[in-house]
Amino acid sequence: MARVAGAGRRARRGAGMRQAVDSERVAALSARRTLANGRFFEREAERIARLCHRMAERFARGGRLIALGSSPAARSDMHHVAVEFVHPVIVGKRALPAMGLATVPDMELIAQPDDIVIVFDPDENAIRTAGRRGCLTIGFCPDAEAEWTFVPATDDPFVAQELVETLYHVLWELVHVFFDHKGLLEGRSTGTVHDAGASSFLYPFLAEGEDDLEPVVADVRSSVLMKAAEVAELRRETLAEGADELRAAGAALRATFEAGGKLLALGNGGSATDAMDAVADFRSPPVPLPARPAIDLTEDPAILTAIANDIGVDAVFARQVIAYGQSGDALLAISTSGNSVNVIEALAEGRRRGLRTIALVGYDGGRVAAEGLADHPIVTRSQHIPRIQEAQASAYHVLRELVEME
Repeated sequence: MARVAGAGRRARRGAGMRQAVDSERVAALSARRTLANGRFFEREAERIARLCHRMAERFARGGRLIALGSSPAARSDMHHVAVEFVHPVIVGKRALPAMGLATVPDMELIAQPDDIVIVFDPDENAIRTAGRRGCLTIGFCPDAEAEWTFVPATDDPFVAQELVETLYHVLWELVHVFFDHKGLLEGRSTGTVHDAGASSFLYPFLAEGEDDLEPVVADVRSSVLMKAAEVAELRRETLAEGADELRAAGAALRATFEAGGKLLALGNGGSATDAMDAVADFRSPPVPLPARPAIDLTEDPAILTAIANDIGVDAVFARQVIAYGQSGDALLAISTSGNSVNVIEALAEGRRRGLRTIALVGYDGGRVAAEGLADHPIVTRSQHIPRIQEAQASAYHVLRELVEME
């Protein structure tokens, strides 16, 4: 009896030690992100502000944003930036033309001189081709010949992706500032751009005579730094508050894979692209981790549109859980609100079928957290959708690493 009690105490001490080690790992991963975030945006805030101005000029002339990515992770960013510009989630922001393309020949066929091309893979040919067509080019490889190159301040691929995601969110948010200063959209430092003539008393905004770009750029630069600081703190809070659930979710996923199971992932809109990125990180990890079986339930437009058309949008994920999910598998649901009905239906179906369920949710966690609809809820407590998504990217990247840490 004493031996059994002793074994129990040793097991509890062992579990406590593992918990402490995992907590230290989460804290270290969080600190790494805070440091890289501060370095990157402090260094690049001025250039980001001026790029917003240049992009606004292009959009004002009828240009479009073309995002290019062919690798699994790059494809998620390609789709993410496109959906943010086309479908703005911030009230009052205009929809801007953007699209994602997978290959350089596709881009060469579609791109026009006033377009903006953002290349997520280290593809110098793509940058050169877009530049020859007169496009404004943005890249992230230090050797690229992009007109605007931003190199994340880290050698950690997960952290680098998070910095890039924050960067293109900030570009999307702040390019709109210059639409409120139409007199600056021709790239001039002086002079009236618009002249409404005799009608100016009816439409005074048409006769804007703004002639000073620098104060606007300074304001935008300050906003870049503010947003970077906001997401740094939100990442820290998410990982600190969610440390226990992340650790438990990592152990659950490890058990799933060791038993021969797989991960299913899902989300809507920008969260769909985050699910795509999470699956890419499991199947084709950018760091020396073993590949793990994962299925992206947002990947097939034929399946999604068939279910939405014939049954309804609420069933687009649950039907796929029925098709692919087996007892012992795991389900990762990503939602900024925690209230999306199709996410809730998928979690419920997963539970019915014996799947381990993990949810990354924003705001106060919504119904997912309040009603205990996931085994492991990780809540990012913010009401700002871009910042939620950025912090959630940190959460699933940390989760990916915890899966392999025994």
